[in-house]
Amino acid sequence: MSLLAPADRPEPVLLSDVAIDDDFWTDRLTTNRERSIEHQYDQLGERCLPNFRRVRDGKTGGFQGMCFEDSDAYKWLEAASYVLATDEDPDLRERVDEVIELVAAAQDDDGYLNTYIQLEFPGQRWQNIRNLHELYCAGHLIEAAVAHHRATGERSLLDVATAFADHIDRVFGTGQDDRHAAPGHEEIELALVKLFRVTGAERYLDLATYFVDVRGTTGRFDWEIDHTDELPGGERWHTSPDYDHSYSQAHEPLREQEAVEGHSVRAMYLYCGAADVAGETGDADLFETLLGLWRNMTTRRMYVTGGIGSTSDGERFTEDYDLPNRTAYAETCAAVGSVFWNRRLFELTGEGRFYDTLERALYNGALAGVSLDGTAFFYENPLESLGHHHRTGWFACACCPPNLARLLASLGEYVYATTDDEAYVNLYVGSEAELALDGGDVTLTQRTDYPWDESVTVEVGTDAAVDATLHLRVPEWCADSTLSVNGEPIDVEVDDGYLSVERTWRGGDAVELDFDLPIQRVVAHPDASDAAGRVALQRGPLVYCVEEADVGCPPSRLRIDPTDPIDARWDDDLLNGVVALDGEAAVVETDDWDDRLYREWEERRSQESFTAVPYYAWDNREEGRMAVWVPTA
Repeated sequence: MSLLAPADRPEPVLLSDVAIDDDFWTDRLTTNRERSIEHQYDQLGERCLPNFRRVRDGKTGGFQGMCFEDSDAYKWLEAASYVLATDEDPDLRERVDEVIELVAAAQDDDGYLNTYIQLEFPGQRWQNIRNLHELYCAGHLIEAAVAHHRATGERSLLDVATAFADHIDRVFGTGQDDRHAAPGHEEIELALVKLFRVTGAERYLDLATYFVDVRGTTGRFDWEIDHTDELPGGERWHTSPDYDHSYSQAHEPLREQEAVEGHSVRAMYLYCGAADVAGETGDADLFETLLGLWRNMTTRRMYVTGGIGSTSDGERFTEDYDLPNRTAYAETCAAVGSVFWNRRLFELTGEGRFYDTLERALYNGALAGVSLDGTAFFYENPLESLGHHHRTGWFACACCPPNLARLLASLGEYVYATTDDEAYVNLYVGSEAELALDGGDVTLTQRTDYPWDESVTVEVGTDAAVDATLHLRVPEWCADSTLSVNGEPIDVEVDDGYLSVERTWRGGDAVELDFDLPIQRVVAHPDASDAAGRVALQRGPLVYCVEEADVGCPPSRLRIDPTDPIDARWDDDLLNGVVALDGEAAVVETDDWDDRLYREWEERRSQESFTAVPYYAWDNREEGRMAVWVPTA
């Protein structure tokens, strides 16, 4: 598939034009709004926001937190702005306005804004862009400002962001080519494209293109200095001659890269920015590079949960098929970043396979990052646990909670997309969407119990007949589906991941889509050694796991026969309501081992029942072991 022409690219339906009313998602979005965002605001008040106050008050020193602490406030502002786009919440609006006033008051007269540098190294701006994350924080400020402007129509935060962006352009932009600078943590690239789209100022797109293309073009990060003194937190940031530039995707020019490398979150943000640049400039070569990287990631370096970045050493990708379970890092932010990137690839191609990957990351790798009550979070998401890995209320490096909050708060923008005369249903979420098509305004009302149930109904509302094509995504896990319009079966083939119906639509028309929703026994590639001889269970988009709470023994002692029947059962009292999977498994008896580590092979087994629950919901009960990949018989 080639890069679509701009006029043919599907664009997301605005958040303000989508109202979600869904049995699976509504409670989660309410929890995100009422619990997670409020909890995060309280956490910011303890460490992050005081930094802005100290700068506002003209003080130096006393910085609290990581050098990129500012970004947590910006991601919180972005999440809160998405809420304000769809909900009247005067209390939240007041808090948002107060934080914006605080941020604006901390900005220097020339537009510069970074409380870490302003408090601890005044006068030493842009001296170590590999490690000190000034451009990373600037990017999150810009994203928050764009979200706030779109939600409220106000410019209070957008003016702060454009002033900072203009300062960055004066430092790094056209005419400053003697300063070859690739920021250590990508983010500014995608943010500048967002700013270009809101303002129409070409200089922001030019600067985003520069930051994408400069990466990997020098043998080192120019413009760095050694900070020989200990910095707050006991960290030493310095230029090292043996620094691995692949960690920040700077080992070679992006267009020459064939495998996803380095820090997984940084990679996702870079690829998002590169996709945006490719789309705006029509750069087919850059787009083809991204497709190659996507294939490498999804076929060789991604967990069945959609998690990416397999090791804690650098929070990074490693080698093909190196996907350990118990030590899996799979940072929540990386899964969120994968969602961001895959939506962009869909918007450039119209292909459903990117939403398949997005959906896998959303329902599993990302959603597992927050507890059911919305106040505790996973930073890393292993696929096996000895019972000691638990969510916590906050982190010293607190990037994941507000990152997940902004994704969930903006979920409405992921459900539908349109071109001039086409409408896409990309996620199956009970909702109502207002679409403006060339033929007239259309309302789509979606009713479904997805992911628990296999049926989706989309009702069409319109005052006048509208000629349009409706595309409904058929997920990768679905081997068979049936489609009908107004009760009449429609025989249409899946094309690019969609069933498409082209017709003249009238008010009251209804499309019904039924999926084959089997319980799948998933096996891994033989070279993924940690999953060898094991099976994972999946139903619809949900990957399942076995917790000790449901089997009474460590999951490692189970032996599942992949051919034995497994039944799906709704349990309203389990984990806020889930479809659980019940089956029979052999259990290896250990009473006669006498605490020995090894013995001659002789295995005694009993037959026991087991229950598997969705991976996103694990560790919400008593402590116990967990496994996604369970040994086979």
